[in-house]
Amino acid sequence: MHSNGVNDNKNRGKDVWSWTAAIPQALSESWSGMIASWRFSLKLRTSRNELRWDYTAVRTIRRQLKDILSSHPYLQQSVSPFPLPSMQGYSDIRIHETGPEVQLSPEEQELSHHIQEATAAANRSNVTRTQAYWDCYVSQPELHWAFLAHMVSRNAGWNMSDLKGGLMSDLMNPTFKNNLYRFLERCNALIFQDAYPQLLLYIHSRKKGKPLFHLLPHFHVSAFMTPFWEQFWHDQSSSLLTVALIINEQNYIEGRVARHPFYLQHILQDPFFRMHELTRLNQIVFPLGQVHRTESGESPAQKPLSPARPLAGLTLPKFDDLSIRIKAGRSLYALLFGYEEIYREVLAFARSTKHQGSRAEYWPALFTPTLEQAMNHGHAGSDLITSEWLPDGQRLYSPYLEEIWEDETPEPIPRYDWYQGRAMFRHIRKPLRPLLPDITHAHRAALEKTSIVHDVSDQFHRH
Repeated sequence: MHSNGVNDNKNRGKDVWSWTAAIPQALSESWSGMIASWRFSLKLRTSRNELRWDYTAVRTIRRQLKDILSSHPYLQQSVSPFPLPSMQGYSDIRIHETGPEVQLSPEEQELSHHIQEATAAANRSNVTRTQAYWDCYVSQPELHWAFLAHMVSRNAGWNMSDLKGGLMSDLMNPTFKNNLYRFLERCNALIFQDAYPQLLLYIHSRKKGKPLFHLLPHFHVSAFMTPFWEQFWHDQSSSLLTVALIINEQNYIEGRVARHPFYLQHILQDPFFRMHELTRLNQIVFPLGQVHRTESGESPAQKPLSPARPLAGLTLPKFDDLSIRIKAGRSLYALLFGYEEIYREVLAFARSTKHQGSRAEYWPALFTPTLEQAMNHGHAGSDLITSEWLPDGQRLYSPYLEEIWEDETPEPIPRYDWYQGRAMFRHIRKPLRPLLPDITHAHRAALEKTSIVHDVSDQFHRH
């Protein structure tokens, strides 16, 4: 017993010494990393793509949106058959109506059934949703939002995988871990449930050669979106439609998830969530460059060619703030489509890399989806600080999503229209490109920070 205690104290002393010895190097790398990030951001900003913005069209749509507010019937909140969120001062809630006033022709009924079936099939998991977004963008490249949603959905999958990965998994109790997965999955699924039918309806409109947007209410789409789709049909203004979809989808999950009493109590107000925000949950990363193959056909997961693929992206300060989420969405869009090199390189990554939810997809020299190839000691923090990449058998565990989480049974969706007033008009504005698009160093620093917390926690539980 005594000798074991002595050995434990020696091991603990070694761990403390290794962390302490790594601090000067970490500080030095932090400074050099910020300089490198600034320089690389300048390079990424060299060539810009025009984000066309028609101010006349915006004024026209604003008038149409005002007309919608004055012409649509309201239903008192008290008679709603389901609990509705606070609507920021509005006393009336407009309920989606799909009754007798929406008369569909046999052809429209068939199309509606097809879209509903396709949506249900593709909404099975984060992996299938992410692929469906990509397929939409490949089919219709003017649908910029589809590519943006594809990349953001990849990030959602990586965050879900983290919950059972090599670092975050040990820092959370099982109940919070499962609740956080439900939260991430619910957001991902609800946005898809609302947006995907809109994308498919547009694609079918193109095939038919005529707009079919009068069918949007049949899919419970907010009245807010109709003027934007109709305008897009005429002028193909991708930027304006993308901003509208960002506003719409963030409002769609605001009442159904972000302000839902369960998720407020068990996720957004939980200290574990704040810790997760301080690590990586609030970082959205867009990997740059395609996945290369070696002469033997190996992927970088087996033989990395570049230890650290550069990343563009940004940090979302607070998830529970609707305005911040919308602003972040506009910035992400401007980052992805407003800088030519970023767009080209992210597109190359998306084309060459199948989404399975593992962070090894973009940093295979640091992560592995194979548990047997992952490190099994408590020195991840010092290893990451002292090494640019990790050797085979000592990488961080980042599993494939569908191997660790089962598909969720869809929960009932409250059917109401979030568009109740003019509060969102101020968000209909031209997206601005971020000045510092590179996030490579910040993402690596967040990973190191998480690993140090993990190591300390590991030592605490051991001793």
